[in-house]
Amino acid sequence: MAVDGSLLTSFLVGLLGGVHCVGMCGGIVGALTAGLPREARSSVPRLTPFQLAYNGGRIAGYTLAGALMGALGTVLVHAVPFQYAQRALYAVAAVVMILLGLYLSGWWLGLGRLEELGGVLWRRLEPFGRRLLPIRTPWHALGVGLVWAWIPCGLVYSVLIWSISAGSPREGALLMLAFGLGTLPNLLAIGMLAGAAARIAETRWVRQAAGMLVLAFGLHAVWQLVAA
Repeated sequence: MAVDGSLLTSFLVGLLGGVHCVGMCGGIVGALTAGLPREARSSVPRLTPFQLAYNGGRIAGYTLAGALMGALGTVLVHAVPFQYAQRALYAVAAVVMILLGLYLSGWWLGLGRLEELGGVLWRRLEPFGRRLLPIRTPWHALGVGLVWAWIPCGLVYSVLIWSISAGSPREGALLMLAFGLGTLPNLLAIGMLAGAAARIAETRWVRQAAGMLVLAFGLHAVWQLVAA
């Protein structure tokens, strides 16, 4: 079962994790944009379909991954008595939120180790993305975005672990969809405004405020678990 308000929290993690998005994906966005045909980069109306396609593919990939992890949660729920499974999944969600808060604020970077584990899968998927280059149409951009969703990222992987606690493919997909939509403003801004968002997201107090808010969500979830 998902934590109450988990979709909003997941959206905020994506939105407030902008500093991580800038560091992790900003270079990818910039490179993809620079590699577009000159006419596609000549104006915002021509550039917009490509940026929407990149990010639409990426968010679709997140949603698919969330459905898979939610299905895993369903298996776990049916493997043990419901009341124990429910509390265990709730605890997973709470712990992941706390770790995300510490990670976003820069106080603990242990979640970055998840990126090393994801490197094995990424080495198998990355060649599919390269076959779509150079990008000439929004359909190519959509395919690249779908592959991009699986790039090793501690922030994404953390929310994926959290989506196990959703307990069903539908809820897991919705959790990752909310996260993906939260990341959209930052990555669109990077692609459209050539990094203007990065200067804001790199501000130390922005990072720490984002981390503290997510940390507060996690601590509140722990309090609810203990008080129940």
